[in-house]
Amino acid sequence: MDIIKATKAYEAWLRQRILVLPLDLGLKHLRMAQSPFTFLRATFYRWAQLWPRFCPELSSAPAVLAVGDLHVENFGTWRDSDGRLVWGINDFDEAASMAYTNDLVRLAASAILAIRESHLFCDESDACGAILTGYQEGLEAGGAPFVLAEEHRGLREWAASEMREPRAFWEKLVKLPTVRGAVPAEVTAALKRTFPEAGLRNRVVHRQAGLGSLGRRRFTALAQWRGAWIAREAKELVESAWHWECGGKSGGQILYQRIIHRAVRVPDPFHWASGHWVIRRIAPDCGRIELAALPKARDELKLLKAMGWESANVHLGTREAKRLVLADLRRRPKNWLRKASGAMAEATVEDWKHWNKAVAESRRAV
Repeated sequence: MDIIKATKAYEAWLRQRILVLPLDLGLKHLRMAQSPFTFLRATFYRWAQLWPRFCPELSSAPAVLAVGDLHVENFGTWRDSDGRLVWGINDFDEAASMAYTNDLVRLAASAILAIRESHLFCDESDACGAILTGYQEGLEAGGAPFVLAEEHRGLREWAASEMREPRAFWEKLVKLPTVRGAVPAEVTAALKRTFPEAGLRNRVVHRQAGLGSLGRRRFTALAQWRGAWIAREAKELVESAWHWECGGKSGGQILYQRIIHRAVRVPDPFHWASGHWVIRRIAPDCGRIELAALPKARDELKLLKAMGWESANVHLGTREAKRLVLADLRRRPKNWLRKASGAMAEATVEDWKHWNKAVAESRRAV
């Protein structure tokens, strides 16, 4: 099955489960053509197909409750119940039980593509080494969350660069169009429960965000509270594309809440999943950090090492993960991550070229 057939099959499967927004899905298809890095972010369903083909020796590694759609732009910040700024993995839409190696290879492959597109400026082998070192050290230490208070100065500075323009953030959000049609009652109730006061008047807008989830319903509630804007968002969930590729044999549960509850993590009090919806606060200091928003002066290998450690924080939510994964890592050859992530990066590039060719042909036909 090539990328065109895979996309059609996955989207047909998706339509059987949720209401898909055609215009948003069309935008996703256009963005998939931008670069191999954006293509990777948008196509975890395809990764699930390619993984056993290109990394068969890694597919049988110890299984953990994993992120699945892990990449270098799936990290961000949030505020904990004490108001402290926390950094970590931002999105768990594709969480599933899979080999721990999947998350590491996908993270490293995304770093390789980001380097080749000049989003990161470091050596590919060094990037893989930093991720693996951070992951192993995180496992050995039993994990530790990244609270950006007294420690983690580098991460704190990177997060601060993302928060420099709150005015622009809110101006962009306020300009979004109001959602047409009814908002599901369960969504309205969930969003209102997160407001700081009862009875706040709010407007629900349509926000196009992300790549992997673009095409699903997303409701963003905006309200004025004591002189400034606040926002809460509900995004529709479906079981991981990993289950689609397995033909439904791996369970089919939505594991979003389970993975954030079990991970070594400082909770975001406004971030939780219930049924087919995930609710979260969004703000300039609460959301995903794009590589383009990072300051020019930065230690990228230190950042990648932190990403590896944070991946260990999540995997440690699986019982026996520390013992089994460390034992498996010790048996691996020195360059296993570089070799596997390189192969998956190349496979992604080939799919991207095929996708672009198909898009170009369809435009000529029109």
